[in-house]
Amino acid sequence: MQQVLTSPSTASPSVTADQRTKALGVAAVAMVLVALVLIFFVAPSGDVRSGGEAQRIFYFHISSAWVGFGAWLVTAYCGIRYLRTRDLAWDRRAHASAEIGVMFIVLVLLSGMLWGRPTWNTWWTWDFKLTLSALQFLMYVAYLMLRGGIENVEQRARFASVYGIIGALTVPLNFLVSRVLQSIHPAVIGPSVNAAQQGGFGVSMDRTVILIFAMAAITLVYLFLFRARVSLLEQEEALNARKAALLEASS
Repeated sequence: MQQVLTSPSTASPSVTADQRTKALGVAAVAMVLVALVLIFFVAPSGDVRSGGEAQRIFYFHISSAWVGFGAWLVTAYCGIRYLRTRDLAWDRRAHASAEIGVMFIVLVLLSGMLWGRPTWNTWWTWDFKLTLSALQFLMYVAYLMLRGGIENVEQRARFASVYGIIGALTVPLNFLVSRVLQSIHPAVIGPSVNAAQQGGFGVSMDRTVILIFAMAAITLVYLFLFRARVSLLEQEEALNARKAALLEASS
């Protein structure tokens, strides 16, 4: 009788968490659909020097960069929390954020190349900012490879936490490089030492509102994927613990 009474209470938090994750996913899809309508049917096209219709790619480019770089900061924060508490829940969150972040960094690189081809007449240029973005992608991949190469759970969490904190230092560097150095990449938001870049393409108020909405939509996508991935990692860890207990009991 005691088991019957306690099992619903232990199951209800996970059910509630699943429901919240699904609701977040529905909201994310809805906002992304609205963002697509605003980008392609409401937002004005850019001028010739900003790529004309290709300028619409920047709504995706900047939103992906916002989430991809933000995911590094989340990974670093969770790494700091793990090093302080030794709670593996923080390591799972760092792991989940890094996996999602690498996907968005890929979108940053691809969308930048799609915009660069009609605007710069080249798919890629070894500008310092672009090279740094490619380096961030490689660092994300190296972080995941590091996790996959260490079997000891605590050692893996410790090394990954330190690496994640170091990797996050590239985020402010990437933001500042086109503002303090001469760069072909436009400084869309904020001042730059290059007078030709200041204000980027002159983001108007209507473009700014749509850009903020797109960034919010992609942020919801990140949050949904983050919650879902953390849940999967928790289930995977519980399954591994059960397997280890069964092996120990059989031996």
